[in-house]
Amino acid sequence: MSSAVENAATEDPATESPAADTPVAAQNLGPGATAADARAVAEAARETSWDRPSFAKGLYLGSFDLSLIHPWPQAPADDVERGEEFMERLTAYCRTMSGRTIERDARIPDAYLSGLAALGVFGMKIPREYGGLGLSLVYYGRALALLGSVHPSLGALLSAHQSIGVPEPVKVFGTPEQKREYLPRCASGAVTAFLLTEPDVGSDPARMGSTAVPSEDGESYLLNGVKLWTTNGVIAELVVVMALVPAHTDPDGTAHKGGISAFVVEMDSPGITVENRNAFMGLRGIENGVTRFHQVRVPAANRLGREGQGLKIALTTLNTGRLSIPALCVASGRWSLKIAREWSNARTQWGRPVGQHEAVGKKIAFIAASAFALDAVFELSAELADAGQKDVRIEAALAKLWSTEISCRIADELVQIRGGRGFETADSLEARGERAVPAEQQLRDLRINRIFEGSSEIMRLLIAREAVDAHLAAAGALASEEASLSEKAKAAVGASGFYARWLPKLVAGTGMDPRSYSDFGRLARHLRFVERASRRLARQTFYGMGRWQAKLEHKQAFLGRIVDIGAELFAIAACCSRAEMLLRTSPERGASAYELADAYCEQARVRVEEYFDQLWRNTDDGDRALARKVLAGDFAWLEAGVLDQSEGTGPWIADASPRASVRENLHRKYR
Repeated sequence: MSSAVENAATEDPATESPAADTPVAAQNLGPGATAADARAVAEAARETSWDRPSFAKGLYLGSFDLSLIHPWPQAPADDVERGEEFMERLTAYCRTMSGRTIERDARIPDAYLSGLAALGVFGMKIPREYGGLGLSLVYYGRALALLGSVHPSLGALLSAHQSIGVPEPVKVFGTPEQKREYLPRCASGAVTAFLLTEPDVGSDPARMGSTAVPSEDGESYLLNGVKLWTTNGVIAELVVVMALVPAHTDPDGTAHKGGISAFVVEMDSPGITVENRNAFMGLRGIENGVTRFHQVRVPAANRLGREGQGLKIALTTLNTGRLSIPALCVASGRWSLKIAREWSNARTQWGRPVGQHEAVGKKIAFIAASAFALDAVFELSAELADAGQKDVRIEAALAKLWSTEISCRIADELVQIRGGRGFETADSLEARGERAVPAEQQLRDLRINRIFEGSSEIMRLLIAREAVDAHLAAAGALASEEASLSEKAKAAVGASGFYARWLPKLVAGTGMDPRSYSDFGRLARHLRFVERASRRLARQTFYGMGRWQAKLEHKQAFLGRIVDIGAELFAIAACCSRAEMLLRTSPERGASAYELADAYCEQARVRVEEYFDQLWRNTDDGDRALARKVLAGDFAWLEAGVLDQSEGTGPWIADASPRASVRENLHRKYR
């Protein structure tokens, strides 16, 4: 956590947000916000300072500094002791819960939630001084993985509560009074949620329709709006709500700019209605809904941070909060490996276990290597975050993006290995006398991970923005479509100085010396590859900047490949560092860890070379032109011959106009 973030919790929350935090006037936000407005709001929400080193950022700039992640970070002995003791108690309780009960009833039993609360699970990340367990991110993630192996809805509930719900933003940005009031409640079992998304607002919050209008006396706000996909919202006691505060003037004449702001709201407040409990293809136990706010009075003391600081609070919370999803992906990798191994030994075809046939064996090898890599990426990212000496915002984002993509591939390969049984439900398998393996459920449950807390497409753009930050800073007006020719010419002079110093560093490096990283034995060659590939990646990014300049932001496919290369390089480095650590600390696992790391690195290097090739050999231009014609209806004739039975069932996007609810309130409490 940067010093700027630490200070955020101690500043006077009534202080007006700096102009840089509110670059767009409040009256220009909402459904009519322009693309320029949206870009300005997103830029203002970014944490722009880099006070601590970042390994992943260096990868994109051609600087492979292995010392930032190796030797493997070591947790304090007290953290380990408390974490292991908690995991032992949690494991015992998890054995009493049934994931199939959750799946069949599409609900986590209240008794399970009460039992978890008694264990302190709802306060895993909350400091002990506020009644929480104060666990490290490593053990928090391990607990989520264990709970997710019972049913992913458990992991989703606890992740939404602690990673992005009330506890984290209050811990970081709350006043001392807010911490004393809310954190003990959250730790004791009060379920919380984070409400940002609206029916027509997702990754573009500048269009936000929910409003919080201050009262004349300044003591409260009136909250109106509709929030969609409110994970935990159906059973939450407390929620963090993002809403637009309009520009306003105090009775004494003091003017306030307003802006998107964050509020802690009690869910039993008059005017709140949970209008629907949403159902999905997976995560069937999730308590996700649609929540309408109509003239809900929220005390001004419940505002988190300053007016206009809401999105910065949200993004800062997510910097490490995103690590919860990679932790859940670790669980899927381990379970998939276990099922693939056992099934592929049990099933015989053409005189041999199916796992001994190359077509299946390659899938098993992919699952095994990727499961090790999932573990390495999460554990390294969490250890770095716990140590607090490195900036891990890119590492956390890469871990979320890469883990969700690779785990979905694992789940799909497991279904293929299982064949028809992979497509069959666990209940059906058991009913006809076979082991109830929910492979198809895992595939359904994992799919959402590539969408929520930032879709893969949005994550690539977010990471790309951070990866090219140094280029944008150096390029100045060259990277602006609005800049004049004279401004661009002036900027070119300034940029030349940066690139004159930076480009020569990309010519040669330690990756060209066959003796480099010799301490890693057979894995040394992979680290040399990462060093060379890092410099190559930086050069390719520079070529893209030079070719497209201000238009680079529209080359999303190119930027996506740049990000994916960096993600694989990060995973390779994490695998090598973890394998070397295991060789030192757990010699009995060392040889097999090296073998798994070596296998993953070999597989990843093939993918990296393919991404590099696709940077300049692709169909991007043709695809863009074709997509525009599709949207224009040029090929509508191809859609003939089918029936679309969704027609007439409702609009594409539901009406979210402010009004009193006419529906039954589905909100409920478990305690």
